[in-house]
Amino acid sequence: MTENEVQQMIEQGLACESVQVGGDGYHFEAIVVSSAFEGKRPVARQQMVYATVQEHISSGELHALSLKTLTPKEAS
Repeated sequence: MTENEVQQMIEQGLACESVQVGGDGYHFEAIVVSSAFEGKRPVARQQMVYATVQEHISSGELHALSLKTLTPKEAS
């Protein structure tokens, strides 16, 4: 799995202002900025992002995803 594939899965599953993904093919880090996070606690934000990649985590294709989730206001 590539950084680009992880980014595309997140962008397709969640309306995002921006997504930045880094990683080594199994372990990834993502910074996700979305107005959908407004008013949500950090755990709820992470659950929203994990839902976009859950199939690949379950299959073992994506081993780990570390997240930083921000609203547009928090990102600026």
